[in-house]
Amino acid sequence: MQPLPRRQQEVLQATVRHYVDTTEPVGSQTLVKRFGLQASPATVRSAMGALEQRGLLTQPHTSAGRVPSELGYRHYVDCLLPAPGAAASQLERELTGLSLQWAALDDLLLQLGQRLADLTGLMSLITRPQEPSSHLQAVRLVPQHDRLLVLLVDEGSSSRCLNLRMPAELESEMGALERWACDQLGQRGGHLNWGALPRQLSSSGALLKQGLASHEQARRSSREGAVSLGLGGLMQQPEFERSESLRPLLQLVEAEPQQVLQSEAVLSRGGVWIGSEHPHPALKQCAVVQASYGNGTGAVGHVALIGPMRMAYATARSAVQAVAAYLDRLLS
Repeated sequence: MQPLPRRQQEVLQATVRHYVDTTEPVGSQTLVKRFGLQASPATVRSAMGALEQRGLLTQPHTSAGRVPSELGYRHYVDCLLPAPGAAASQLERELTGLSLQWAALDDLLLQLGQRLADLTGLMSLITRPQEPSSHLQAVRLVPQHDRLLVLLVDEGSSSRCLNLRMPAELESEMGALERWACDQLGQRGGHLNWGALPRQLSSSGALLKQGLASHEQARRSSREGAVSLGLGGLMQQPEFERSESLRPLLQLVEAEPQQVLQSEAVLSRGGVWIGSEHPHPALKQCAVVQASYGNGTGAVGHVALIGPMRMAYATARSAVQAVAAYLDRLLS
């Protein structure tokens, strides 16, 4: 977007601030009085008209004042965001003095998520660090009496081990099953085509398939777990007074929190999704402010605040960045 003239920048910034504070459309006279703009109401009205033509402001009703549009919020976040307020600075001081007393990561994430929600009145969401997805490269099968040790070798030579109960009569099939699995992984880029399993290996193959499926389900549950707090504060926002307006968001946060937090936002959008920018339709009326943290081994988690597009972006972004930086220091 082309840079705005100084007057239009002032008017857009004041309009966003007024709407965030009041949820009310605003006119030129109110902006001049409240923010002490060094211009007449007629001049400010002209600037508001120009901003509306650019798609940065919109008029809910013909006779009403103006409110920021989705595009207006984006320009505000990218170009006009003020320094964060005292609340964000207080959070940073709290994190600096936070003792390392937490016995479990989940306890710490709950504490941080609650603090974020209390500070902003928004919903906080913190995901546990998860390793980047990798393809399976090899399978090693080691029978030991009535047990089967399954060694799974991923890209980068990292490995995982399963210990399965095995009927004794299947031990003789393990060599052939291992060769078949490794051939499949080499041909299919890390995937097993169970439909191509030879009939004579059906029993041992079923054992391995069930073990791999159970292991993957457990890994997925561990990866996708997240701490979510602040629903009460979100329900007090005028945009979410009706329960049905929150239902798609809550279902998504509960079932697929990783769908809320998209790594692309951190890289290309300054950590902020606004309205329909987010690829998931459940968030088309929301804004998501997020930051990433790591644990020193390549695993990445996310810290986020979710709320209406009408939010205090400077405070929200500063808060999630402070919490992410704290987790980064603690876990790395």
